[in-house]
Amino acid sequence: MVSGRAGMREVWSLPEADVRAGRRALWWSVGPEGELAVLLVHRRYLRRGGARGWVGLRPRGPFDGELVTLTAPGKQRTPLNGIRENPGHLALLPGGRLLLAGGRCRRGEADGAWEPNAVVYSAEGKPTGAFCIGDDVPVLVTDRSGGIWTAYGDEGIYGSHPESRAGLAGWDSDGRVTWRPRGRLPDRPLQGCTAATDGDRVWLVWYSGTGSGTFLTRITPSTGEVVSRPGPVHAPDEFAVRGNRAVMAVRNHNRPSVELVRAESDGAGWAVTDRRAVRLPGRVVMHCGQGRDGFLWLRAGNTFLRTRA
Repeated sequence: MVSGRAGMREVWSLPEADVRAGRRALWWSVGPEGELAVLLVHRRYLRRGGARGWVGLRPRGPFDGELVTLTAPGKQRTPLNGIRENPGHLALLPGGRLLLAGGRCRRGEADGAWEPNAVVYSAEGKPTGAFCIGDDVPVLVTDRSGGIWTAYGDEGIYGSHPESRAGLAGWDSDGRVTWRPRGRLPDRPLQGCTAATDGDRVWLVWYSGTGSGTFLTRITPSTGEVVSRPGPVHAPDEFAVRGNRAVMAVRNHNRPSVELVRAESDGAGWAVTDRRAVRLPGRVVMHCGQGRDGFLWLRAGNTFLRTRA
C-alpha cells in the first residue's frame, strides 16, 4: 500500500517462500534496459552491523548468493558462489554481466598498489576480472555501453587515490579510466549524492566543499560534453531525469516514507514544480533508490516500486 501515490507503482516484492527459507535481499540494482536485479544471501552468512535495515546485514567471510533478475520475459535466478568482496554496490553490465564493488579500497602492505574492490561476473555467475574503482564510493551507476560512473565521498576526495581525489570518474569494465572532470565542474566536489541515466547520458549529483550548493552534472560520453547546473534540492538521496523533468527523493531514514520533489529545467537551472510526502509499504534506509531513463526506483523494506519523472 502506497499512500499519496504520486504515480508510484509496486514492481516486485521478495517472495515469502524466500523469506521462510532464510534468504535475505541485500544489494540491488536496475540495469540499462530497466531490469531489476536483487542479490539474495542466506542468513547463515550474515551478521548484524551498526546500520539498521537491510544495509546493516553484512556477510562474514566468503559467501554464496543468488542473483534474481526480473525482465519483461520473466524471472531468472543465477547462483554466485564464493563471493569474497564485501559489496557496497551491485550494477549490471551488457551481455548479462554483473559488477560487485566495495565502497572502500586500500593499498597493499607489500607493494603499495591499490587492491581490487570491484569484480566483474559473467552471465553465468563466474568472476572474469577484478580492479580498484577508487576509494570511498557512495555512488555508482552503469550506462548502456558498459561504462561505469562513480562519485566519491569526502574521505576519498581528501585521500590519496587519484580518481577519488577528482570527485567524479568514468571507467570501463576492465578498470581503465575513461573520463575525468579536468576542470569542467563549477566547483570542487565534497560528496557524491546519487546518479541516474537518461538514454546515453549520465547524471551525477554532488555537493561542493565551499558552500556553493548541490549540482546536477550531465555527461554525454559520446561527445565528452559536461553540463552542470545548481540542483533544486540539497543533497537528494535519489534522482531520476527524463529530458527537462526530474524527480528527487529525500528519505526519512528508517521510516516508511520519503519526500518526492519534482522539478523542471529551463536550460539554465531547475525549479521545483511539486513536493509531497509519500508513505511506503516498508522502511527506507541508505541506497533506497535508483534512477533509470526517467524512472525513479525506490526500495521500501522488501518491496520495490517506481515512479516516472
